[in-house]
Amino acid sequence: MMNRRQFLALGAGLPLVNAAEAPDHTLRISEVTVDLGRKHTVKTLAYNGQVPGPLLRMKEGQPTTVDVVNETRDPEMVHWHGFHIPPEVDGAHEEGTPMVQGRDRRSYSFVPTPSGTRWYHTHAMAGHNLKIGSYSGQFGMAIVEPKENPGRYDLEVPILLHEFDPYFAAATDMDLTYRLFTVNGKMLGSGEPVRVRPGQRALFRIVNASATLEHTLALPGHTFRVVALDGNAVASPRSVPTVRLSPGERIDAVVEMKAPGAWIFGEVDAAQRNAGAGIVVEYSGSVGKPQWTAPPAFRWDYSLFGTAAEAPKSDVRIPLVIEPGKNGNLWAINGKSWPNTDEIVLRPGRRNRLVFENRAEMDHPVHLHRHTFEVVVLAGKPMSGVFKDVVLVPAKQTVEVEVAQVAPGPSLFHCHQQFHMDFGFMALMRSE
Repeated sequence: MMNRRQFLALGAGLPLVNAAEAPDHTLRISEVTVDLGRKHTVKTLAYNGQVPGPLLRMKEGQPTTVDVVNETRDPEMVHWHGFHIPPEVDGAHEEGTPMVQGRDRRSYSFVPTPSGTRWYHTHAMAGHNLKIGSYSGQFGMAIVEPKENPGRYDLEVPILLHEFDPYFAAATDMDLTYRLFTVNGKMLGSGEPVRVRPGQRALFRIVNASATLEHTLALPGHTFRVVALDGNAVASPRSVPTVRLSPGERIDAVVEMKAPGAWIFGEVDAAQRNAGAGIVVEYSGSVGKPQWTAPPAFRWDYSLFGTAAEAPKSDVRIPLVIEPGKNGNLWAINGKSWPNTDEIVLRPGRRNRLVFENRAEMDHPVHLHRHTFEVVVLAGKPMSGVFKDVVLVPAKQTVEVEVAQVAPGPSLFHCHQQFHMDFGFMALMRSE
């Protein structure tokens, strides 16, 4: 006899799955109309009819299965960002993960690791189509709970940053900007506030799900004690007045709630904040209009959260020069643009140092799939103790990172700025 799940799948024209193997999570990709607030609605692709997608909780080391149901006509892909999982389920077809074809479904099983703030998002190419890929609403947070020693806090606050209604502001098609900014899918003042009580320790899990933009955030009257970057605990937790995230980056910060009132937690840039980049933090019993005051001047630097100790000497140095491409390609790695970039070979059991030399006039947030690396040289100074999977390489600067544990199989390396990835800034890494 056909059960309800099989009946619904049949009615939607989707292949049947074994009901005995019920998934732990299901993500349905479809086009939805989303109310962002302030009388603004957008049509976009999203997971489970909502933006952001559902918050997924997983247990470190405990196998999980995710059904991805593609209700659109076009092939799609869900990437599990920050997870150390095999290439066939990582969510990049360049690594060998099968695409989820239109009107089809696939089931993915993997063991979630490492613990921490992770996220998931589409890995579809967009090119000049600003309605698909990471310009769309296909993103969500995934939290991998640790096997032991959970963090101590009273309140967990997921924060996901994203923009909508992008457009090219210049004839060169390189100056991309946005009309609408959101936090957790709503423009400032339109969604539910973050409700807190005096004395609480709130853990803000922040994801920059922007396709292209960096964000600097502040919460007036409060400081952020940064305890993790990209979901990985830092060597030196530190309290700072602002936090900065490039596309793809995450920050875990504990905030002591000790300034009663109603405040705007949002983007420091006034134009972006006024266009929606913020959310209200409201203490119990507070009255009046949410307040914003500019934070003190502060220079964000990864080294603040590490140590000055020099990392052990690397076994292998791999130079990766980032520069504008040739022959009409926008970006190149070591003089070549995807799909003609050379394969980057990592040696298992050795300390592989990736030397990112950015010769371009703009910053690049670079991401390595399926691995975590340690930032070991920043602005010419040695450091250690900061482990990430996205690192911002500033314009005209060099950043060095080390990959100590190399996973077998291909791993995608690319700029996490969608427009840069789509136009040449991508390569495959593989263990020797």
